[in-house]
Amino acid sequence: METVKINDLACNDLPWKVLYDTKRCTLCGSCVAACTFGAIKPKVERRRKSFSDTETPEPKITFSATPVITQVNILKHFCRGCGVCERVCPNNAIRSERNPDSRFNVVYQATTASGPKRGGRNNLEVQARTLDTIRVGRISQMTDPSLDAERHTFDCLAPLGRVLPATKLPFTLGPDGKLTKSGQTPPLHWIYPIIIGDMSIGALSWRMWEAVSMAVAYLNEECGLPVRQCSGEGGMPVRLLKSKYLKYVILQIASGHFGWNRIIKAMPHMVEDPGGVLIKIGQGAKPGDGGLLMAAKVASHIQSIRGVPKTDLLSPPNHQGLYSIEESVQKMFLSFNAAFKFRVPVAIKVAASATSVSVFNNLVRDPYNIVGGFFLDGIDGGTGAAHDISLDHTGHPVVSKLRDCYLAACAQGRQGQIPLWAAGGLGKTGNLAADAFKMFCLGANGVFTGKLMLQLAGCLGNEHSRCNACNTGLCPAGITTQEPLLVRRLDPDRVAENIVNYFLGVDKELRKLMAPIGNSSLPVGRSDCLISTDKAVADRLQVQYVC
Repeated sequence: METVKINDLACNDLPWKVLYDTKRCTLCGSCVAACTFGAIKPKVERRRKSFSDTETPEPKITFSATPVITQVNILKHFCRGCGVCERVCPNNAIRSERNPDSRFNVVYQATTASGPKRGGRNNLEVQARTLDTIRVGRISQMTDPSLDAERHTFDCLAPLGRVLPATKLPFTLGPDGKLTKSGQTPPLHWIYPIIIGDMSIGALSWRMWEAVSMAVAYLNEECGLPVRQCSGEGGMPVRLLKSKYLKYVILQIASGHFGWNRIIKAMPHMVEDPGGVLIKIGQGAKPGDGGLLMAAKVASHIQSIRGVPKTDLLSPPNHQGLYSIEESVQKMFLSFNAAFKFRVPVAIKVAASATSVSVFNNLVRDPYNIVGGFFLDGIDGGTGAAHDISLDHTGHPVVSKLRDCYLAACAQGRQGQIPLWAAGGLGKTGNLAADAFKMFCLGANGVFTGKLMLQLAGCLGNEHSRCNACNTGLCPAGITTQEPLLVRRLDPDRVAENIVNYFLGVDKELRKLMAPIGNSSLPVGRSDCLISTDKAVADRLQVQYVC
């Protein structure tokens, strides 16, 4: 009998168990070949068999070597529960099952002296969402007729850029009754109210990034929907920077400034201005924690674009040299407006927190009129890599902070001057149109979403700790990896088609929600249209409570 070693790692300590049926297995090897994490391996086991070959029972015993598939109990290769082995098995002989007795967090930290990391979203916010307690309760009927969703013309556009009130527009009325321009107006673009959120070409595979870019170009040029995508931190290929499709991309600069050297050098050769510039101060999934791209994902083309060696790429938690909100306006907004000769709107992205309203109030009073948008990111937003402790225990839900910012602007009579964009788990249940519409009514001019695009591409992860291995570079769906063999699993044409179809469906659904309340444009701030079945939510958001 072997010595029992209690402190050794066992499969029962891991978050997922691999269940294997030897009777159904044909040893084709598909499961082992498809597992990107090395969580299963072939093994030969010694089996004992009793039999009798005579008319009267005369038991005999024989031993045989039987090839099987077994789970690996090594911390580096633990099973993520992605289910790829079950998908490729022709005989349903193998599957993964959640382990309710897992000791993974304790074992991992005791072994590595560091908390576990993962991609995806946090795993604690799995209760009912605030948005799910809200309904559209004001329906126009006899007193205020509703519109025809199929035949009426709707204006589904949102501003990106500073919106000046009528009294501040640089126009004068001439003696002939015509308006003449007497000054310069801030850059302003009217775009679709849903932006594909910032996911860098390092975080996503090149095929996934290509699929998103193709979908955005098709939506703009063939479908007439002015959808924009955000580049994320890390720059872009020079070929795209010099192409006409740059006008559909919002360039992001974060605290690491990765990739901006290449962008600056490409400026003289740009045939189109970018759709905007987004200065990322923080993100909702791990506020106060800098960005992180693991070395495993820093492929040669990422090294070339960012000008870095193959190593972990960490962005500082804040922009170095910025010590106040006023300085951020003066230094960053002014410099990036000047870089593009005041033709491109420049916005800021912050994490939702107790200080969000203070930041917004200062930006609203911007004397230069150059702040082109306020992007607010909540705790349910996704991330490519973060410590579990940051994902699970830091952050702020976005709905209440969006409402606070909007009401603060209303109190100053400046609502709409700096467009409010919000994100953080929108479309989490697949109903992006409903989530976006409710956010509009609470004060958002537009929303942005990222994780939903990954789900449209076939992401296998969820909010219950399934997969969420975006940080490892071993994505089994080929979405968040730079490994050539894994990237080939993704069909960019199919993904682009899925994204286009989804946006077309969302556009129809938005009209279906705007028509009953009698709005032909986005109902920004129309909280009178909303009701809540939760008293606490109703009181906090100042909407009608119903039961």
